[in-house]
Amino acid sequence: MKSELRALIAQGIDALRSAGTLPADFATPDFVVERPKDRSHGDFSTNAAMLMARAAKSNPRALAQQLVDALPASADIARVEIAGPGFINFHLSPAAYQHEVAAALAQGKAYGRNDSGKGRTVGVEYVSANPTGPLHVGHGRAGAIGDCIARVLAANGWNAKREFYYNDAGVQIENLARSTQARLRGFKPGDAEWPADAYNGDYIQDVADAYRRGDSVEIEGHVVVGAKDIEDFDAIRKFAVAYLRREQNLDLAAFGVGFDVYYLESSLYADGMVEETVERLGAAGHTYEEGGALWLKTTDFGDDKDRVMRKSDGTYTYFLPDVAYHLSKWQRGYERAITELGADHHGSLARVKAGLQALDMGIPKDYPEYVLHQMVTVMRGGEEVKLSKRAGSYLTLRDLIDEAGRDATRWFLIARKPDSQLVFDIDLARQQSNDNPVFYVQYAHARVCSLLRQAAEKGYAWDQANGVANLDKLDDEASLLLMVELSRYPEVVEAAGAALEPHLVAQYLRELAYAFHTWYAATPVLVEDAALRDARLALALAVRQALANGLDLLGVGAPEKM
Repeated sequence: MKSELRALIAQGIDALRSAGTLPADFATPDFVVERPKDRSHGDFSTNAAMLMARAAKSNPRALAQQLVDALPASADIARVEIAGPGFINFHLSPAAYQHEVAAALAQGKAYGRNDSGKGRTVGVEYVSANPTGPLHVGHGRAGAIGDCIARVLAANGWNAKREFYYNDAGVQIENLARSTQARLRGFKPGDAEWPADAYNGDYIQDVADAYRRGDSVEIEGHVVVGAKDIEDFDAIRKFAVAYLRREQNLDLAAFGVGFDVYYLESSLYADGMVEETVERLGAAGHTYEEGGALWLKTTDFGDDKDRVMRKSDGTYTYFLPDVAYHLSKWQRGYERAITELGADHHGSLARVKAGLQALDMGIPKDYPEYVLHQMVTVMRGGEEVKLSKRAGSYLTLRDLIDEAGRDATRWFLIARKPDSQLVFDIDLARQQSNDNPVFYVQYAHARVCSLLRQAAEKGYAWDQANGVANLDKLDDEASLLLMVELSRYPEVVEAAGAALEPHLVAQYLRELAYAFHTWYAATPVLVEDAALRDARLALALAVRQALANGLDLLGVGAPEKM
């Protein structure tokens, strides 16, 4: 409906331009079509007349009337009003919303999708955990947000590539190898010989035992075999990384999160990307040497001070590989790059962007785009849950999935805006009640499926064509309110993609489920009148389609029975 109104308004503006009310070279303004908070003000409102008044040298309200008079006729518009300083309020006819029911049924899984991305490629990087231990709940939130961002972007016509960046080089990997070697030598946390920076979780013993047995680990087409030699530090490191990468992949698979690309930090060095980046920055004139170190003039790009790229000992600081990695995204054809991170990474983001700008390669200033999430607090029985014996010091994602189930875990981790702190109530997530939002939404979907089974048991044959042909019978207030809510779905998908906020889909699904449950309680569906029955079933099935499509964008199941 929003798109249709925008098209009608644009035609009205063209008519005013042709009539000389607007200058011939007047560019159509970026006007807004939105739903008023108070439905008594109409179904939609636009500010188009106020944006054009100066060019038309006219009073905004007078121009609004001229624009209304110039609008093409539409059976979907019941009446139009001018309000305030020149807002144009549209009151739609029931037919407009009945058409939305027909559209949902006709389009099926495609309902709500659009082509605003025009098939352009966007890379979405998320989780990107160091392969040093099991994934924790924070990784779970990153996984849910990143995966759902990729899903909503795909629904908006983008070619979304999901990417996982493995930090498989550096101090933490060395600590992992030392921890595994210490376990192989029979030491454990608390022993005098235990390394100070070691990883203390029981999973390190699992890695050590697998290495000692000579187990084979297959990871993305490569096989790494435990060498059994406790003095071969390099072999221990390679095996431990492969073992934990596989474990993380299994956790993510259990969470319904996958990736198209796995990119290794080590490959940036092996393939020469880091050196290429340094050379490009030097050639662009944005580096200098001081104190034996190589510096990048990030102050040229808004940073508060210049940053060291290569230390005096020849090693690189952490942000340079990040610049090289994002350069690789640009070179791999990602027109947009979106990186989902924990809020604790906030301090390094400006430096990466500055480094990309310093390359002088035409990379957009907002490349990459960052989505930051806040921490998750997990509660059970009114108390915070923090520890996992397996991980040693934190609750793992697998722990949460095992307790709450995959659907509830994904829903709860995506249900709030990423930059807000989140409290995950395990007791609520397990409830089979209307207080549990994921149960409430899934139950609405299952309820429609139950309607179809009941219709079959009564000998009623569902006739979609008959239902669509009789949608004009859905003229009661309860049905209209449900159709209004249904019609919001494509707008929500578009908004979630534009803002990179998939929680908007979760919020909408709760509202649609509420509207459906309210309608269902007030409206008998399986009535004797076949035309009315099929029309009401058509509405219920259209709602089911929107629920199923929305749940799919969240990676949550749409059960037929509960």
